[in-house]
Parts: sequence; structure tokens; C-alpha cells
Amino acid sequence: MDGPRLLRHASECRQQAEGLAESDAHKLFAAMLDGGLPDLELGAALATLGTLPGDSLELLGFNRALHERVRPLAVPVSDIHPVVIPSYGNVRDQFNLVPLVAMLLARVGIPVVVHGTLEGAERISSATVFRELGVMPCTTMAQIDAVLESQCLAFVPTGLLSPGLAKLIALRGRLGVRNVAHIVARLLDPFGGEGLRMTGATHPGLHECMRDFFLASGDRALLMRATSAEPFADPRHRPSIELIESGGSRQLFAEEHSQAIETAAPAKRPEARATAEYTRAVLEGHQTVPMPIVNQIACCLYGAGYASDFNQAKAIVAVETRAIAAV
Repeated sequence: MDGPRLLRHASECRQQAEGLAESDAHKLFAAMLDGGLPDLELGAALATLGTLPGDSLELLGFNRALHERVRPLAVPVSDIHPVVIPSYGNVRDQFNLVPLVAMLLARVGIPVVVHGTLEGAERISSATVFRELGVMPCTTMAQIDAVLESQCLAFVPTGLLSPGLAKLIALRGRLGVRNVAHIVARLLDPFGGEGLRMTGATHPGLHECMRDFFLASGDRALLMRATSAEPFADPRHRPSIELIESGGSRQLFAEEHSQAIETAAPAKRPEARATAEYTRAVLEGHQTVPMPIVNQIACCLYGAGYASDFNQAKAIVAVETRAIAAV
């Protein structure tokens, strides 16, 4: 199908509450990523697709188009899978703990790539918190490899991995709303399927759609309810955390509906600097690592292959967090 016919077909599918076939979704999103649609048709496509994918098959097509256009990273020579953390939701009314999770993982030697936007659209972006902590965004592909080798942690702007995806995400500034590219970005793996993707959703329907996507694709992921659309466990009450790999799933932690608040209470609208100060206080042992974050780190150690079984992963994290507290 050409562009106009694909758009009409997409519109018909949405009217019938159906998703595009995988092949049609692939063709449409490929054209969007390649700049193959004129501005008017691109705007129509974004409006038609809305902010959520129609179903997991449609998401498979979108992801295949993206995968074909992502600049790949070399997989570290190790039995440990690198952890890939998408950061596109940003946080408004609490601390953004994506940098804390990433830095705790890097501390034990797990390679971590956090990719996302440089600005937060009036929210706290991971990029701004990282900057306050002295972690600057990478500017070249070679730099990513070097930083992962020396520090186990790299923040990568979306445009470095996929210029086409970055352009679609940047349209939020002009259109005032997110689009489906923000969801597809959560699936990006620059390691060609060798990474452990840590992702989540706040919308129940999207959560199930992403779960079906990972089950169908056979990819490796930790899936949880996101916090302000960011993939870190809410420090006030742990979400369910599920490991999906090779077409199967295992719930590592069930959701806790009541739990004492363990974090220092942030200001109503905390800034990046305050978030960085809290993160630094946790890393230096002046603040306790919130237990839901401890649980999430254990899931990452197990999912990435750092620990051979889940009980071992929990024991390692317990030792590490006690060591932090003793600093």
C-alpha cells in the first residue's frame, strides 16, 4: 500500500477498534521513521494512531521497522546481558529514580544504557538528573562503547541511536501531546535483542499489550507498572515485576498494596538538583535504598544473568545495600 491507502486502512482499523496487521504497521512506521510521509500525511498518521498501539501485532510491526533503523551497539564480552532503560515519561511530582536504578546496577558491574530525551517538557528528565550527578550524555557511538567499558553506564540521546525516532518524539513540542512513537521507543534495544529491556506502563491496556508483545517476540524484558511512565518501582509501594524471556513469563515480585514510605519526602514539584541530591545521598549511604528499588535491582541481576537464580540475586542485593548503608 502507498501512504494514503495505508492511512485510510489505519483509520478504518481504529474505527473498528482493531490494530493494523504486522506487515502494514511495519510499512507505515518505516515511512514515518524515514521521513517518507509529507507533513500533512505524517500529522494525519499520528492523529490516527493516537497515543497507544492497536494491539501487540501492530506493536510488533512498529518495532520491526524501528529495529531495522537503530544504530547497533557492540554487546559487551560477558555472560551478563546489558540492561536497557528507556526514559521518556519524565516525572512531575516525585523524584525520578531512573538514574538511581541505573547507577546501582553499574556499581555491581552490569552494563547499563539509558536512552531518552535531553529535556523533560516541564518534568524531571533522567538526562537532567544525570547531568547534576556528573553523567553527561554521549555524543558519538564510539563514546558509548568506551563509557560502557570504563563506567558501565551510558546515557544516550534518542537521536544518536535513531534519528527518525527522535524526530517523531520531538513533535510533542509542536503538537502538545505524545504520540505512538513514545511507546515504540520503550522497546528499543541497541544490542540487537541481547539486552534486558526494563520497561513498564501506567495504562492497564498498554501494559497487557506490551506483555503480549514480549511474549510473541521472545525478547527479554522486565515489565512492571511504571511510575509517571518511567520504568522504576514506585518507592512508596512496589508494583508487580515480571520477567519475560523466550516466550515465557515469571512473576518475580507481586504487587504490594500497602507499604511504609521510605523515601525522603520531595517538594511538591522537585527539581533535578533536589533529585540528584537525594540520589547521591542514597548512593553514599545517608539515605536508605527504598525496598521496592532493592527488589527491582534483584530482578535486574537475575534477568541480566548476573545471578544464576533469583534467591542468589536477592542475597547479593541485600549485601550490597547493607554495604551502602555502612558507608
